[in-house]
Parts: sequence; C-alpha cells; structure tokens
Amino acid sequence: MSEASLSFDRRAFLVRRRLVFTVLVAAYITVFFHRMAPGVVAADLAKTFQTTGAALGSLAAAYYYIYTAMQIPSGVLADTLGPRLTVALGALVAGVGSVLFGMSPDFDTAIGGRLLVGLGVSVVFVGLMKSNALWYADREYGRISGITLLIGNLGSILAAGPLALLLTRISWREAFIGAGILSLLIALANWHWVRNRPQDCGFPSIREQQGLTPSPPRDRHWWHDLQEVLRKRAIWPGFWVNLGMTGTLFAFAGLWGVPLMRDVFGLDRSAASLYTTLTLGGFAIGAFYAGTLSDRIGRRKPVILGSSALSVVAWLGLILLPWQTGWSGGLLYALLGFAAGGFVVTYASAKELLPARVSGMGIALVNTGLFLGAAIMQPSFGWVLDKSWDGALVDGVRIYTREDYTNGLWLSLGAAVLALVAATRIRETHCRHE
Repeated sequence: MSEASLSFDRRAFLVRRRLVFTVLVAAYITVFFHRMAPGVVAADLAKTFQTTGAALGSLAAAYYYIYTAMQIPSGVLADTLGPRLTVALGALVAGVGSVLFGMSPDFDTAIGGRLLVGLGVSVVFVGLMKSNALWYADREYGRISGITLLIGNLGSILAAGPLALLLTRISWREAFIGAGILSLLIALANWHWVRNRPQDCGFPSIREQQGLTPSPPRDRHWWHDLQEVLRKRAIWPGFWVNLGMTGTLFAFAGLWGVPLMRDVFGLDRSAASLYTTLTLGGFAIGAFYAGTLSDRIGRRKPVILGSSALSVVAWLGLILLPWQTGWSGGLLYALLGFAAGGFVVTYASAKELLPARVSGMGIALVNTGLFLGAAIMQPSFGWVLDKSWDGALVDGVRIYTREDYTNGLWLSLGAAVLALVAATRIRETHCRHE
C-alpha cells in the first residue's frame, strides 16, 4: 500500500494519538512518584517502624523486587493483551497497594503495600513504550521516548521538594493514601480512552502510513517469542547498562540522596530534597535530549556510551571532590541525573534489534536490568552504611557520617563502571529495524 493511496483523517489520528499518550503517561507519572517518594519520607518511615538502614533499604526496595521480577511478564502482557488492559489493571493494583501502605500498622504490612505498588506499576512503562512503538514511527521513537521520560519524571520531582513541602501540612500516610486514590482514577481513564493500536480506532497502522507493508500478525505462542528475545545476544548489553548506570541512580535518588544531605550537612528534609529534585530534573532533561540527539544523528551507541562515561565522572566527583551545599553539590547531583538520562536510548536500540511483534519483550528485558540494579543497590548501600555506623541516633533514627556515605558511593561507582564496559558492547542499529 502506498502512502498516497491512504485515505484517513490525519488530524483525527494525531488527536487520538495524543490522547492515548496523555493518559498512559499520566499513569507513568505515578510510577516515578512511588519510586522516589521513600527518599523524602525515609526519616518518617525509620521513626514509625524503628528500622535499621538495611531494613529501611529493604522496605524501599520491596517495590523494586517485584518490579524486577515482573518486567519479562510485563513484556509478554504488552505484546499479547496490549497496553490498554495491562496498564489499567496495573494502575488499579498500584492504587490499592498505595492505600494499604499509607494505612499500614506495622512494618510487615508496609512491605506488603510496597510489594502491591511495585506489582501494579511494573507493567506501566513497558505498556507505554509498546504503545509508543505502535503509534509512532521508528525515526520518532527516540524523541517520543525522551518526551515520555521527561514528563514521567514530573512524578519523581513531585516526590522530592513538593512532597517535602506537602508533608509540613499532612502526614506521610495521608500522602500515600491520596496517591493511591489518584492511581485508581487513572485506571478508569485508561480503560475508557486508551486503545492498543491505530487500527483499533479505524486508522491505518504506522507502517501503512509510511507506505510500507504491515507487520505480520503473531503466528506462534508467546513462549517461543520470548525464547527468541532471550537468545538475542545483542540485547543484553543494554540490560547491563541499565543495571549499572540507571539502577544505581534510582537507588541513590530514591532513598539515600536526601539522608546524605541531612546527615552530612545538617539540612532539613525540605532543603535536602531540593538536591534530589535537581538529580531528577537533570535525569528528565538528559532523557529528552539523549533521545532527540540519537534520532537526529541516526545512531544509538554513541549516545549510550557517552552517557555511561559521564555517569562514571559524576560518581567520581561525589567521591573525590571537596563539594559542599550550594552550587557545587547541586551541580554534581544534577550531573548525576543528566548522565543517566541517556539510558532511554537503550529502549530504542532494543526495539530495533528485534521484530516488531516482540518489541515489548525486548524493552522489558533491558528494563529488567534497571530495576534489578536498584533492588540490589538500595539495601546494599544501606548495608555498607551500617557496617561503619558509629552508633549515633537522633530521635531513634540512625545518623551516618560522610565517610560512611563515601563507602556507599564507591559501591555506586563500581556499578557505573560496569555500565560503561557494557556500553562498549552495544550494537549500532542506525535507528532502524535490523
């Protein structure tokens, strides 16, 4: 079918595409909120449940444990059931989990709530990226992926400075109950307005709009497709890049970045959270520009490699430079996030290394590395802090020294070096399917 022979309302198509994207990205904003909020309420959680650093890390990382385990199933669900049903159910489960977390009377119930939140939100990102793959052309995918991360990071920014200010008026419990109710409303909106692909709304597929033949329909069981994805060796470097670079960033910004500024420099929660806000803002901007740059130059590997190298530099800066509060600390926190934003290009690379019918599974595989990294690093960082803790307590909360945090930062640097090595093994796709 030639592009000239198509007859459809292009304006109506663009309006519908924006609506689908808007509803799905609203769900994604809540994903980032739940991911990063424990860093701001860390002291409240430690006081409420009387936890050690390692236990607090495990509470925050419960989200990541289930999120990590669900990434491959999320890809299967996105490729079989489609984004509409998958994301609607995920938002529903996350909403219930957030309400349970906010109402939890004890540590075990709080862990259960976080597990439900992680289970629910685990399907949102892959569903959204699968939807983008069906509604946007290949040479638009890096840009729309960057925009997706830019907007989604509003959730992480809301979970930093704005949440800290909100907590001066309401309790941490009320904040999470409110977030849960919002997730339930988004689930309803997703079911009402989202459709899996343009053809479900009466429009031709993206490939047909480009004058290309439609992608062949699925002709075998998803299990065989999954085996094809797992055997694709070129996919795996993206997994390790995300584990070492982005997973480590999420572990730091999502839990330990705020306590570091509190314990080492004596900042209150609101002031300390401004630094992680800079990290997450840098991350959002980095993702947008990395995706856009990759599309513009028609290459994926240089952007991923450059981002990984910059991430190593940022961690070294936090360890070796005599930075303080103010511009030097803010710059390093922002640089850390900006560097890791290049991870978004790994999804475009994964999509292009595989047939379109299994793009969701490919994206899910590289995404698994990210959350496995965070799941490992959050409690590991806390364990390192506990090993050298001198016993200092303030209102029942453990206080760590700068040397304690430096030990944790060395661990983070090691993970970033792993990502850099993996980035050298990325296969270039030149922004098109192989």
